[in-house]
Amino acid sequence: MRIALLLLLTALFAYPVVSAAQSATTPATTPAPAADSQGGGMGVKDSWITSKAKMKLVADKRTKARQIKVETQSGVVTLRGKVASPEERAAAEEITKGVDGVKSVRNTLEIVPDMKRKAADAKDDEIAKSIRDRMAADEQLKSTSIRVRADNGMVTLMGTVPTVKVKDRAAELARKTPGVRAVRNELQLKV
Repeated sequence: MRIALLLLLTALFAYPVVSAAQSATTPATTPAPAADSQGGGMGVKDSWITSKAKMKLVADKRTKARQIKVETQSGVVTLRGKVASPEERAAAEEITKGVDGVKSVRNTLEIVPDMKRKAADAKDDEIAKSIRDRMAADEQLKSTSIRVRADNGMVTLMGTVPTVKVKDRAAELARKTPGVRAVRNELQLKV
């Protein structure tokens, strides 16, 4: 655990040096990425927010950070995964809101007591596999690259799809899969 944290910290501190060196060698004709209020590209800022949030979750003893997945898009942080109690869920949200640059937090953490975690994880793996298998067999969905995540029967669909019809079809197929309590359709349309 300490080694992983040390590697993460090393990577975080090394990134600005590498980034600065790369930008110094970029030709003047290359357009710069859109800058945010802190002077970096939005993707860089989001990755920094994600890293900072993960580090704060690791450092805070109220949360089991390995159980929490953190994703950031345009300053909006989404928390996914399973936590043992409502207090841990609230603590994770509070910690994340305290990170510089966070505009808002979407807390989709599912509460699953530790004694039920192993069974819930196994069931979620089955649900996600079943949905992926069904999508691979479906004519409209087999060529898409939709990511499926299940947390205590709550399924999240992520990725990009070509049309609204395909997006709706994926959600419908997921909803009809045994064991699914609800579907969170986060699929985006390809631009």
